[in-house]
Amino acid sequence: MKLDPFAVEVIRHGLSAAAEEMSLVMTRSARSPLLREAGDLSSAITDAQGELVGQGRDIPVHLGAMAYTVSETLKRVPASTLKEGDVLIYNVAELGGNHLNDVKVVRPVFFEGEIVAFAVSLAHWPDIGGFWPGSYYAKAIDTFQEALRIPPIRVATAAGISDAVVQFLKANVRDPESCEGDLLGQIACTLAGEKRIIELCKVHGRDMFVATLSRLHDLSEAEMREAILALPDGVYEGEDFMDDGGPGDEPARIHVKIIIKGDEATFDLSGSCDRVSNFCNTTLFIARSAVAYSARIMSGREMQQNGGALRPLNIITRPGSILDPGLTAPVAAGNHETSLRIVDAIFLAMKDVIPERLSSGGATTSGMISFAEPRADGSWKMLYEVHAGGEGARHNRIGCSATRVHLTNTSNTPAEMIEANYNILVEKQAIRWGSGGGGKYHGGDGVVRSYRVLAPSMHLTSSVERKVIAPFGLHGGLPGKTARLTLSRGGETTEIDGKSNLVLQQDDLVTIEMCGGGGFGPEV
Repeated sequence: MKLDPFAVEVIRHGLSAAAEEMSLVMTRSARSPLLREAGDLSSAITDAQGELVGQGRDIPVHLGAMAYTVSETLKRVPASTLKEGDVLIYNVAELGGNHLNDVKVVRPVFFEGEIVAFAVSLAHWPDIGGFWPGSYYAKAIDTFQEALRIPPIRVATAAGISDAVVQFLKANVRDPESCEGDLLGQIACTLAGEKRIIELCKVHGRDMFVATLSRLHDLSEAEMREAILALPDGVYEGEDFMDDGGPGDEPARIHVKIIIKGDEATFDLSGSCDRVSNFCNTTLFIARSAVAYSARIMSGREMQQNGGALRPLNIITRPGSILDPGLTAPVAAGNHETSLRIVDAIFLAMKDVIPERLSSGGATTSGMISFAEPRADGSWKMLYEVHAGGEGARHNRIGCSATRVHLTNTSNTPAEMIEANYNILVEKQAIRWGSGGGGKYHGGDGVVRSYRVLAPSMHLTSSVERKVIAPFGLHGGLPGKTARLTLSRGGETTEIDGKSNLVLQQDDLVTIEMCGGGGFGPEV
């Protein structure tokens, strides 16, 4: 079929706009502050085979994994069994999964009786059951201690939303009302995506729409191959370390060997350490997501991210390793901690090849701390908060302060919102001046935030990396300062481990000081 290039561009942008609208619907209709304010959600559109064709400007680590989630799900739920109006919900790792808090809601989009696309919503639920409030348990020995595992089930059909499924989910989470509100928001989000996809099919015709999706894959593949071809052939190795979890609880190694040959690139991650003893293992889909993001940075191009862009990339993981630990491993923190260390390792491998495209080490940690407050009725209120750090400097500028880098793209929850909804007083919000590393261009500074507990008790979870291994400088630049997390109680201040669960008392003060970015080039 001969395709009008202008129509291809209209459809391409229409898919992106549809995904953007989906995320806006989700933000406006969600119940949890984590989704309404911080935006820990992503939206995507795939073709009928489950390959990514459109995405919102959301969270890169989500979107990379969403390139696999529908295609993997179709292996278990064949497309022939789906009907118009069906909506699936699931979170298990084997289906293109992230961590279990990231719940996917998927709607097949039918036009003229056939599936032409899927609308996908991913949202982080602040609690999804498990051993510890918030579903992050640092000492989990397996994923069953972390959270409720949901295989793909129909949460809605053409007859409406399944009350039995909704009640099942609400019975297994600690904040059932927020759970229900967020779920309904995700269902509405996919409905908005369906509406826009059907409009595109009506305007351009089903055959033109389907052919365009195939063409978009081919265009991105060609662009990625051209970008790789411009890189010098060779073998490049890099490594960085998680703060702990390795043998003897030593730093855990993340290693990459990059082989550039012609128009293809192999990313061999098999040299990374074995499955670790905490919740920083990650799924192989998150490992692939980190590689896909890094490859786009290496390319130096603003290409459409879709299934075609992945075709020239060969990604190797080792079963039993931290990046491919098996389906029963705890993976809660691997989503936003370990994935970022993959990016760091790739940047270090390529630092002498494309220095003008890379930044020094930044705050490659979510800096996540969450508070869980019990209600009188037995349910809980959840505050899940991530914190901004310093961006690494680049070859031609200083690093930004108080920002997220690479795979993360969430906002902070405003202090006013926290104080209005939780028994918490935000006593301090400031820049951690001087935390960025020195150099010709210095790294950005992190933030400082202090939380005073006003309730009789709260449960705290921390998932903070870069407390031991500092963000690196490049080409003579100095590293940034490491992160720090403290608890002040009764006049004494003690360090909180980066991966911990503990019970707080009234008047406790928890302070996080985020790491700064590394500098670039020697000081002059």
